[in-house]
Amino acid sequence: MTDLRAHHVGTTVSNLDRAVEFYRDVLGLSVLDRFTVSGEQFSTAVGVDGATGRFAHLDADGIRVELVEYDPERESREEAAVNRVGAKHLGLTVDDVDGFYESLPDDVGTLSGPQTTDTGSRILFVRDPEGNLIEIIEPSA
Repeated sequence: MTDLRAHHVGTTVSNLDRAVEFYRDVLGLSVLDRFTVSGEQFSTAVGVDGATGRFAHLDADGIRVELVEYDPERESREEAAVNRVGAKHLGLTVDDVDGFYESLPDDVGTLSGPQTTDTGSRILFVRDPEGNLIEIIEPSA
């Protein structure tokens, strides 16, 4: 059996440029690459007839975050909720979650202000422009 190694964490977005701007400018991730993939083999692989994917790869401290905008786009969108079966979120650490929260632009949505969990970690969930959840965590000492 082949040993598996992590390559990326991906999420589909409706507007790649807007998403890249958020992940780069608000979260501070570095853009590693931008590219487009299309053709019959790609369409077959992703199970979408006539698909073209516009991709951006960003670096989150050694974890590759992949954002992809598809054409054609499927407009089935359900509000992201952390307790929905199959829900996903990206978790990023910071040294000061309160400082991060205070620095957020006014138009960035959050589920609440920073909270301290039973484990002593401080957490905050923000939404990217697509409504995807991102957990910002200040781990307990």
